[in-house]
Amino acid sequence: MIRFPSLFALPLGLAACTAIPPQTPDAQPESYMALGTEPGWTLEITPGLLNYTGDYGDTKILEPNPGARPGFNGERYTGKRLAVDITHAECSDGMSERRYRDTVTVSADGKTVKGCGGGILAPEALAGTSWTFVSIGGVSVAGGRVASLAFEETRLSGSAGCNRFSGTYTSDGTTLRAGPLMATKMACPGAAMTQESSFFALLAGPVRLEFPSDGTLILTGADGQSAVLKRAI
Repeated sequence: MIRFPSLFALPLGLAACTAIPPQTPDAQPESYMALGTEPGWTLEITPGLLNYTGDYGDTKILEPNPGARPGFNGERYTGKRLAVDITHAECSDGMSERRYRDTVTVSADGKTVKGCGGGILAPEALAGTSWTFVSIGGVSVAGGRVASLAFEETRLSGSAGCNRFSGTYTSDGTTLRAGPLMATKMACPGAAMTQESSFFALLAGPVRLEFPSDGTLILTGADGQSAVLKRAI
């Protein structure tokens, strides 16, 4: 089992890996996140700090951000205990099959680890991915029941908070068309039934697919209503 250090307990976890590192020492970016496995490590770069947690949380290094200098197809940070090379080359984290914009190498007190960072790229295909709902129609999903959506080669299945559903789908990478859905007939009180009805209405027509760099999936129907999901697998 792969263990990760406690820094993963951020509000959006690894989905926060969206900011672009500075191109010059004077640039002031939002925070940049990178991570790796075996051993598990994370790195946060803010305008003022390099914050590294390695060896599954046993190693912690916090030092001033020295500013980025040009590196090979990317940027390099050289601190007293940390040296960070960010290369703008696609990277897979090796566990969840998420793909990231950057390949990151960190030398911490002379020990070198490699991993991924930057914006999360869209999956190469929907098939084999699984997602959990964040919101439907602009409303956060109701708690108490799992709301998820999974894609196989030609079929999708899941629950929008009440009944289980499944059906066929086709996608060209930008548009999703779901076939007739079959669903169980359980009645759920309150918000769960409302959000399910909203999602079924959204899937009734062509749905636009968007993959923001925070790793989410946004499904938008013809009427402008949308559902936001985060990657589970």
